[in-house]
Amino acid sequence: MTKPPLLVFTDLDGTLLDHDTYCWKAAQPALTTLKDIGAGLILASSKTATEIRAIQSDLGITDWPAIVENGAGLTTDAVRDTTDYEQIRDSLSGAPHRMYFQGFADMIAEQITDCTGLQPADAARAKLRAFSEPGVWHGSTSQRTVFLTYLATRGISAREGGRFLTLSLGKTKADQMADIIARYKPAETIALGDAPNDVEMLQKADRGVIVANPYRKPLPTLPQEASGQIIRTTAPGPVGWNAAILDHIAHLTDGRLHG
Repeated sequence: MTKPPLLVFTDLDGTLLDHDTYCWKAAQPALTTLKDIGAGLILASSKTATEIRAIQSDLGITDWPAIVENGAGLTTDAVRDTTDYEQIRDSLSGAPHRMYFQGFADMIAEQITDCTGLQPADAARAKLRAFSEPGVWHGSTSQRTVFLTYLATRGISAREGGRFLTLSLGKTKADQMADIIARYKPAETIALGDAPNDVEMLQKADRGVIVANPYRKPLPTLPQEASGQIIRTTAPGPVGWNAAILDHIAHLTDGRLHG
């Protein structure tokens, strides 16, 4: 296996994909350059394997694994085992203030379309979960604290993403990232994201990029920003993603690209 000169780990919604249109075309120059230099592109999202495989096909990167459901699994997992998902849903049934959490299993596809802007077919794919439950919180902050504290006693963690509060059994994007790095042994890694559930991934990479997202509160300053290990884009979504990747590739030495 040839070691890639660069392995890119990227969030999707609000990062590589436009927040409103879910389109990645603004990042086409960077995507083309990544292919030209033999770099790998690893999608890392709260989306399901079914959703991400469709996006991989659109991008022409089906030869690479992808991190699904916030790090709970990979697209290369052979069987869709829903044991974890069923455990999460079972635990929800006894949670205090449960009525204020509306998970994907509580919604029909049309409701998911309404709150995400996804096309109906994509909304249906979003319901095919195996490891995690995204949802919308409708209660107060104090009620949410009680709700999440109860779930934590049952081994369930909550992660704040670009749109949803996602419940899982605790694995993160960074957990899967470590295994992929060990497998491919890239010369360098870069990670891009916009939300709290991307922070561990950004911190683990050689270079982290916080992509601007005007639709959400900016991430707090991270310690690695002082050294320049983590930077921020000015432009949002795929426009910012494109600029950050092209700038990073421009600063790689010829020896690192071809050695």
